[in-house]
Amino acid sequence: MDATNRRDEADMTNNADATERVPPTIMNERSQRKTPVHLPAREPAQGAVIVFLTVCSDNKRPILARPDIHDLLRDIWIHADDWLVGRYVIMPDHIHLFCSPSTSGCPSLTRWVQFWKSAASRRWPRNEEQPPWQKSYWDTQMRAGEQYSVKWDYVRHNPVRAGLCQTPDEWPCQGELNVLPWE
Repeated sequence: MDATNRRDEADMTNNADATERVPPTIMNERSQRKTPVHLPAREPAQGAVIVFLTVCSDNKRPILARPDIHDLLRDIWIHADDWLVGRYVIMPDHIHLFCSPSTSGCPSLTRWVQFWKSAASRRWPRNEEQPPWQKSYWDTQMRAGEQYSVKWDYVRHNPVRAGLCQTPDEWPCQGELNVLPWE
């Protein structure tokens, strides 16, 4: 019996409810996907829509955590106000931010991310770093205020875990542009 058949058999025997088993064809499709699937933000029963977003530099180059890039991104996010940027951390090769639609009829998250990435690319101060962005991004819709708080605590410690500073408050490339209504 080959490894695939053993894994499939193990999935069937270890899973009490076989209807919950993910078919191997779907698992293979997911592992071969080159970009994430971006589901539309759904209005929760309580609270507002808050999305956790990660955007990486092209080829994970360490070009983002600089004062001029921090200022550039803050300015663009303030003016690209279809989605409101809440808390954020800019690491050398990626950005984590929380955002929320500013109105019910605003453009999709994908269009908004494309807009600000394009605006930042046009104003990028160093031509040799073009293109600055990977093509896609990763997004997760937060389910509750508690999840937002836990995720923020994890994100703000990224510079410490990376050895870039001793405490999260020392990291200069972070902030909060809008207080997102998560309660």
